[in-house]
Amino acid sequence: MPTSCALDHVCKKFDIPFFEVTLPLLGPGIAAWQCLSSRAWRLPRLAHSMVPTGWKFFGNLMDSKAIYGKEDYTPFICGEESFGTGSNHVREKDGMWAVLAWLSILATKNPDPAKPLVGIEEINMDFWKEFGRNYYVRYDYEGVDKDAANALMKRMASGDALKETTDLDGYTIASAEVFEYRDPVDDSFSPNQGFCFKFTDGSRVVFRLSGTGVVGATIRMYLEKYEPATGDLDQAATEVVKPIAALGLKLSKLQELTGRAEPTVIT
Repeated sequence: MPTSCALDHVCKKFDIPFFEVTLPLLGPGIAAWQCLSSRAWRLPRLAHSMVPTGWKFFGNLMDSKAIYGKEDYTPFICGEESFGTGSNHVREKDGMWAVLAWLSILATKNPDPAKPLVGIEEINMDFWKEFGRNYYVRYDYEGVDKDAANALMKRMASGDALKETTDLDGYTIASAEVFEYRDPVDDSFSPNQGFCFKFTDGSRVVFRLSGTGVVGATIRMYLEKYEPATGDLDQAATEVVKPIAALGLKLSKLQELTGRAEPTVIT
């Protein structure tokens, strides 16, 4: 499950003892933002803040009062892509925090061991029937020529992607912008953290250059399509996002600029 929606479940259920008294600040990364921000208003007193990908940004928010003497953002739940969920009381980001959180939710939903197990699939479906579902898929293009990758990002930031693309396949763009971040704790500025196309139906296509590749550049294209609670909540995510994937490729000219016909990995 994408981290944003894993966080959703934790915040909705509040089955974690650490969060019983005070409700948390949500700190999703840009790739996990939409799912949380669209629901936070439904969960009273939940503040939320979008940060760039990278755990150093979460760390600053966690330590805001203790180290910097600024606003106290704790208790704090944070997460980005690849199941990287954590909190200020257990600063773990490689999956175990999320596993333990899910075990807590499962334990709460199954108080009687003699009864049939209420599993993750059922919990998810109940959640989606209340809030709707955000379908997520990520396309990774690894080992891309760095100059080509930078040219792709620069072209989108310049506005040329919108000027040169007239046929949007029935979609209407609500916004198209570079994501930049001013840290509220140490006032540091992080420019060019990704580029986001947002459409009027709530869909998003986000492009980001990853710094974790071994050779060349890695371009990540994040695809997100919202399905309301009354819609089809049990579709294959890879099929749901295909129309916006095609639109993202058209807007970015990724294939033309990089020579890549297919992503290296789809997750």
